[in-house]
Amino acid sequence: MTDKKEIITSPVKPEQAKMRLDKWLSSVTELSRSRVSGLIEQGYVFFDGFPVMAQDRKTATGEIYRIVLPPPVEAVPQAQKIPLDIVYEDDDVLVLNKPAGMVVHPAAGNHEGTLVNALLAHCRESLSGIGGVIRPGIVHRLDKETSGLMVVAKNDAAHNGLSAQFAVHSLERSYLALVWGMLSPSSGIVENQIGRSPVNRKKMAVVESGGKRAETHYQMLDTYAGGAVSLIKCTLKTGRTHQVRVHMTSLGHPLLGDKTYGKTPKRALHSEMLKQAAEFPRQALHSYRMSFEHPVTHKTMRFEIPLPADMQSVIDSLK
Repeated sequence: MTDKKEIITSPVKPEQAKMRLDKWLSSVTELSRSRVSGLIEQGYVFFDGFPVMAQDRKTATGEIYRIVLPPPVEAVPQAQKIPLDIVYEDDDVLVLNKPAGMVVHPAAGNHEGTLVNALLAHCRESLSGIGGVIRPGIVHRLDKETSGLMVVAKNDAAHNGLSAQFAVHSLERSYLALVWGMLSPSSGIVENQIGRSPVNRKKMAVVESGGKRAETHYQMLDTYAGGAVSLIKCTLKTGRTHQVRVHMTSLGHPLLGDKTYGKTPKRALHSEMLKQAAEFPRQALHSYRMSFEHPVTHKTMRFEIPLPADMQSVIDSLK
């Protein structure tokens, strides 16, 4: 039991009584409903010291449940020949342009087709063990639907050097994003704390306390369709989960296509000009510029790539 973690729930509230157990547990923890269902089936959910085996058990006011989380079994990712858009490569680091839709490293539901699978095939044995079995070579990540520049370490020295720079936020990372509306002021700094949303634990949010400091410098570069959509640049001074998406939403200007944090304005849903923008299938976010100190040669490395075709197409449709 020493390798296992436990979750003790708070008592079931009166308004939560008679809910399906799997649904209630997923609503009060950070576990997905499918994960909860699996834990119930395996006998890892307890009430009064006895395992609960029925997912559809109805909750009752005041009940407290204990969930035991068994240690994860890490599967070794397999090499897959997947094309990579490599911007720069030497014996120590690799800089690439990650396409939207590619997951960075294997996780539940995504064991194949990830960037790690592609890197293992491209770099062969050199990545073995660098940064961990599941995330070899990975020192930072981009969301699945975010495109753009990433740097990967190819050996221990590079991994340690890059990780140290990420820890003190000395790398420069800038993003281009398409957001709804015109920002006022047109440039500025957003600085607050980002943590788990108290309303939805599966989302991040600006919080009063308990989060981590997050700082984003933004600048509006252009506007389209009479100010309905803007192109902005965001430079990160910290690297929090979903930082740009959360900060822009907090300003009232969510990203196009961001189904988690944003909402398409009603007028955009009924405008032929804004149709392509309203139907954009991912969050319109692209890591376009990066600079860092080479972890071995100590030279300053700078990279910049243009907008991807899908974001450029939206801009063209609005001009």
